[in-house]
Amino acid sequence: MARAETLALIQRYYEAFNAGDTAGMLACITDDIEHRVNEGAHRLGKELFTEFCSHMGVSYRETLKDMVFFANDAGDRAAAEFVVHGEYLKTDPGLPEAKGQRYILPAGGFFDIRGDKIARITTFYNLNDWVAQVSK
Repeated sequence: MARAETLALIQRYYEAFNAGDTAGMLACITDDIEHRVNEGAHRLGKELFTEFCSHMGVSYRETLKDMVFFANDAGDRAAAEFVVHGEYLKTDPGLPEAKGQRYILPAGGFFDIRGDKIARITTFYNLNDWVAQVSK
């Protein structure tokens, strides 16, 4: 996959995310997707990724803004930087109580591309920053 196609794929994935379109996100990933979120579990496969998306959709309402996408020339590695604008809707076990708190959090994602799909997503953000924001 060429660099431009990879950038378009990552953009489609995040456009689907912002639209709350899980099916659109799933269309961008491999069946054996490797999903890594800092401070969270390592998931393998579309089924676990779908469960994660369902959980996130109930517990959080998030929109990503100020997105910038990067890809290597071969098109098999990519990254994204963005700012998460969110609302904490339902308490996640082990985290502060949800009361509709709003937060703004810089974050990023890293990707491996296989064929014309995303094969790995690794997301990073500062959990301590998020906890401080929702604990106010």
